[in-house]
Amino acid sequence: MALIVQKYGGTSVGSIERIKNVARRIVATKRRGNQVVAVLSAMAGETDRLLALAEELEDDSGHINEREMDVLVSTGEQVSIALMSMAIGTMGEKACSFLGHQVQILTDDAYTQARIEQIDPERINEALTNGYIVVIAGFQGIDRSGNITTLGRGGSDTSAVAVATALQADLCEIYTDVDGIYTTDPNICHQARKLSRISYDEMLELSSQGAKVLQIRSVEFAKKYGIPLHVRSSFSDDEGTVVCQEDELMEKAVVSGVAANKNEAKITIHGIPDQPGIASAIFSSIADQGIVVDMIIQNISEEGLTDLTFTVPENDYQRSLSIIGEICRKIGGKTVLGDDKIAKVSIVGIGMRTHANVASRMFSALARENINIMMISTSEIKVSCVIAEKYTELAVRVLHEEFQLDKDPECKE
Repeated sequence: MALIVQKYGGTSVGSIERIKNVARRIVATKRRGNQVVAVLSAMAGETDRLLALAEELEDDSGHINEREMDVLVSTGEQVSIALMSMAIGTMGEKACSFLGHQVQILTDDAYTQARIEQIDPERINEALTNGYIVVIAGFQGIDRSGNITTLGRGGSDTSAVAVATALQADLCEIYTDVDGIYTTDPNICHQARKLSRISYDEMLELSSQGAKVLQIRSVEFAKKYGIPLHVRSSFSDDEGTVVCQEDELMEKAVVSGVAANKNEAKITIHGIPDQPGIASAIFSSIADQGIVVDMIIQNISEEGLTDLTFTVPENDYQRSLSIIGEICRKIGGKTVLGDDKIAKVSIVGIGMRTHANVASRMFSALARENINIMMISTSEIKVSCVIAEKYTELAVRVLHEEFQLDKDPECKE
């Protein structure tokens, strides 16, 4: 008997008919002799509806009580798990639903972006022992003061992996509206190929660079505890993509995927003093506001002054400009310029560790299409370039073709 954790996203449970379809899949898994724990998101569109209601109550500064926001948006999952348990019951199997606080998914107190600290598996194990299918609300937990918390958008992925870890599950299946992880977004490049396997590190890079199949924190969790993830569609029985430890076959692919992210903005500070403490003052001010900085470039100093360019999420762009404008005046900088019409395109692959000229091939491919590169950053298995937003789709297709990602590594010459 295997213990299997299955996560179903909002589109998979977006209607009563889809809930029935998922219930049939869960019941079939149980009847093959397995213990099953299902982790569910809210029905498609429900979280957005709740957020829209809250936005109508924002004060003049755009602030809203984050504790109450978590109380509000966590209700979406309560609906889906109750309906799912009912649907499973109509098919002749026992099911019970649990909210995050009922199974003690303990988190920190960072409302709307909480992180899981501990899960008590006792109540889940007791239900499984008694023959129940356990249905758990994803995306939510409880802090040490008893307050409801949520894990951020896509947090049900993290809930599922954390539950699988706490239960020492044999497998964690992530069911979604796509049938696996592709070499790039199939909506942008029709030649995109579904991967049968991908390493944790590659998936982490792709997720951080714009791929939206898995929440990055769920991949971090899976890697830390060695939980294999099987990403597959809830609308077919086709095999999906396994996210796991890297192996020799994976290393044959120099580049495994191309990701793009249009939700970026670039800020440049001209003429700041080139002296110790300046960078700290700038980025401490940004960090204090909870804004994540991605790429950073500092120019060579001339006459004691330098320029500093960095990127932030687009939804933090105006706030960042305001903060940096004030800091610039305090430190004696000259001007602040911003650009929110940019995108970041990245190539990712563990094969980069042992292959030269990957970056130069990327730059040459973009140059042939007259796509100018504004910023560059690299890691051991990734190269990212900031380009004008209008060239995003073209850049993705060009890079996908350059590295022959439509072909299986075994078939390349």
